[in-house]
Amino acid sequence: MPLTAATRQGMSPAVVVAMLVLMLGIQPVTTDLYLPSMASLPGALGTTVGAAQLTLSVLIICFGVAQLVCGPLADRFGRRPVLLIGLAIYTVASVLAALAPTIGWLIAWRGLQGAAMAAAVTGGRSIVRDLFEPQEGARVMSKALGGLGTIALLCPIIGGALMQWFDWRVSFVAVALFGAGALAFVAWRFEETVPQRNPDATRLAPLWRNWKQIVRHPTFVAYTLLLSSTYGGLFIILAASSFVYIDVLGLSRWAYGVVLASNSAAYIVGTVLCRHLLTRRGLRATVALGGGLSLSGGVLLAGLSLAGAHAWSVWTIIVPLWLYSLGHGIHQPCGQAGAVGPFRDKAGTAASLSGFCMMVTAFLIGLWLGWSLNGTVFPLTLGVAAFSVVVAGVAWTLVQRHGDPQHGALRAA
Repeated sequence: MPLTAATRQGMSPAVVVAMLVLMLGIQPVTTDLYLPSMASLPGALGTTVGAAQLTLSVLIICFGVAQLVCGPLADRFGRRPVLLIGLAIYTVASVLAALAPTIGWLIAWRGLQGAAMAAAVTGGRSIVRDLFEPQEGARVMSKALGGLGTIALLCPIIGGALMQWFDWRVSFVAVALFGAGALAFVAWRFEETVPQRNPDATRLAPLWRNWKQIVRHPTFVAYTLLLSSTYGGLFIILAASSFVYIDVLGLSRWAYGVVLASNSAAYIVGTVLCRHLLTRRGLRATVALGGGLSLSGGVLLAGLSLAGAHAWSVWTIIVPLWLYSLGHGIHQPCGQAGAVGPFRDKAGTAASLSGFCMMVTAFLIGLWLGWSLNGTVFPLTLGVAAFSVVVAGVAWTLVQRHGDPQHGALRAA
């Protein structure tokens, strides 16, 4: 389905995609840019590896919980006011994080940053459903996520360079500048897209009914499980890779940034592959192929790491992760469009629930990594392998049975 008439009057398709890139790209900026400095936090702030890990885990859980609030707020008041307020708070929280005197304050400001980030990401996912039918939305989302992948590719390189030349605080200054730029662009170009404001969206009784209707829908369940499992593997890569590559394998922070960027490059290729496959094979077949890529990467990763410590190297880890990232580049746009597909009248609420499930998964992984990182590659390699099995299982079963977006949309209507 093409852009709505209201949007054609105010925003071109290029502006819509650019807007989505900024809204969705704020997540890798918030996580990936500071990953090269994460391993230095224990020494810089006199704390532990577990406490440093909390700067990511608390960000994620606050991001997840806040989505449950931001989605209904966007359905009630519109996307624009929620985006503007959220991005303003995000920018201020980023500046405060750069000035944090202790690890406790840094964790606190990261939590506020995560809560504010929810407004941008939930808004972006909702806008796709405001303007497009599900299959077209998946193609548009793949374009936006290709831009997100470019941001994710650059962030660890920039973060590594900043750590080489400055310290961890400058990373948060860079994050604040991105937030301010996104805020300015939204204020300048974004036109409201919500089809009709829902005054009952934030009332508890209707909200509870909406949640129950959404979580019981088989299409939502299938795509949310796909999103949560593929993101679970990615989050292990994000949260554990700096300790594995730098502390275990001995890479410099700049080299680590380059290695992590190569995963993002594979992800971008996955989003491009996704667009071509959607046109030629349809949504469910595309997801099934992505499941095969994810599983092959995970199995290869586990096998090579279990071969013995003498076989551990950057190449035995990074090549399988490229395969997993290719699959992730397929599953993210398909999953995000599919999860909100049946719910045009409450896309914000559906996007917030799927995002919440993803972030709960990430938070639990963060807690597990806090005590499982042990100076070996196994928390990274076996963790990603385990999630690759789940991804393939969901892609080959639930999505094949319940993943037709047109069928889901008709049922919901």
